[in-house]
Amino acid sequence: MSVELVIDSSPKEVTIAILQDSKLVELHKEKSNNNFSVGDIYLGKVRKIMPGLNATFVNVGYEKDAFLHYLDLGPRFKSFVKYTNGVIGGKINNPALEFKFEEEIDKNGKIERVLTSNQQILVQIAKEPISTKGPRLSSEISLAGRYLVLVPFSEKVSVSQKIKNSAEKDRLVRLIQSIKPKGFGVIIRTVAQNKKVADLHADMSDLVSRWAICYNALKTAQAPKKVLGEINMTAALLRDLLNKNFSNIHVNDKVLYNELKLYLKAIAPDKEEIVKYFLGNVSIFENFGIDKQIKASFGKNVALKTGVYLIIEHTEALHVIDVNSGQRGKKKDKTQEENALEVNLEAAEEIARQLRLRDMGGIIVVDFIDLKDAANRKLLFEKMKEFMNEDRAKHNILPPTKFGLIQITRQRVRPEMDIKTSEKCPCCGGDGEVHSTLLLVDEIENNLRYVSKQLKGKKIRINAHPFIEAYLNKRIGLFSSLRKNWQKKYKSSIDIFPTSSHSFLEYQFIDEKGERIHL
Repeated sequence: MSVELVIDSSPKEVTIAILQDSKLVELHKEKSNNNFSVGDIYLGKVRKIMPGLNATFVNVGYEKDAFLHYLDLGPRFKSFVKYTNGVIGGKINNPALEFKFEEEIDKNGKIERVLTSNQQILVQIAKEPISTKGPRLSSEISLAGRYLVLVPFSEKVSVSQKIKNSAEKDRLVRLIQSIKPKGFGVIIRTVAQNKKVADLHADMSDLVSRWAICYNALKTAQAPKKVLGEINMTAALLRDLLNKNFSNIHVNDKVLYNELKLYLKAIAPDKEEIVKYFLGNVSIFENFGIDKQIKASFGKNVALKTGVYLIIEHTEALHVIDVNSGQRGKKKDKTQEENALEVNLEAAEEIARQLRLRDMGGIIVVDFIDLKDAANRKLLFEKMKEFMNEDRAKHNILPPTKFGLIQITRQRVRPEMDIKTSEKCPCCGGDGEVHSTLLLVDEIENNLRYVSKQLKGKKIRINAHPFIEAYLNKRIGLFSSLRKNWQKKYKSSIDIFPTSSHSFLEYQFIDEKGERIHL
């Protein structure tokens, strides 16, 4: 599996597409002026304590106050307060945590016993502002690096559960224990497995330096104030995802290109050459086929090439996905149960991709086609979990209910990716809207594939709007057209007739008897 990053940079935002074997699996957008990214550390001021919620609202400079729950204060919250007050008051003169820690707070305690109005506290953005809500905060601050995560006010060293080799776990723990500064805990990430001491030590030094930057900013800060910003989203994705499968990073901005080269030179010198500057006559997303994939992947209906399609509905509290077999129909050599299982497995893979692509969070209910065999329901459940393994967001999948529903909960820390896929109609002065014209030819071909199988070489006529007819019959290159290519591909005689009465995206299939073929 090859992984590519394609980055479209504009003055207002940076859009990052992640491709696996040329298929779009993730899409991220970062505003150039986004000051409330996950991981940013702020000196905030307590505004209003809510005993009923056991939480408080904190002013971090956003238009809406941020939310901090008691359970997100962390056990060492009193030590954080002591450190913050000491640095601001000039009593602590270095970033080291070499003073006696305060006792841990009661995990079942009340927020009004540890916080007061107008108190200044150090917090980290845990969830970006979504809809009408302000950011979600945490006082359990951590700094993520390439191989390690540094946790102030903790002495614990823990290892990613994905590292299974016990000898390697022991090696990593002993190594980190020997190099970590006093007063800091460390989480060892999966990518640290089998890494050299020099790599881990360099990552540790970088994280300690970032904590020192936070300390220096805190000395003169007045709430609300950002004291340490997370690295930009592009660098964060490289930090978290970069592995041997990465083949190329394409970017259309020279400044960002140079920044990425320098960043990769620091964290993975052997990968520096995979960064490529894109300079073409078309947009970078169009060049790599991403615009077309975006149009096909967002919206209420998502069609797969085999005819299976998904209907995705969004509400405030949950998302509902309905699986439909569409044109696939029943295969003669298979039972209804076998066909249903095949459709469900194909849909499950696409659903896992859709959750990542749209960054859908909360509760997702999937209505698969009913399976009567318990073994098949179990197989579908196991495959769904397997397809979701690539998802970095925390998630939980429940087994199918007796009604064929699978429930998924998925963490969301940023606003859901919502892209409008309809376009202005070119035939009505731009007053109406139509589905994406980019996908029309693919849709016609998918339906033609289905029709040609049913008619088995018999003559097929397609009635279409004159604009569409002209495009399909237009010669490509010297000798061919889409219509002629389809004739060869599907071994059928195909005619395309202009029909002025059809709307721009309307088309019909007609058999050799002149009767309409209903899809």
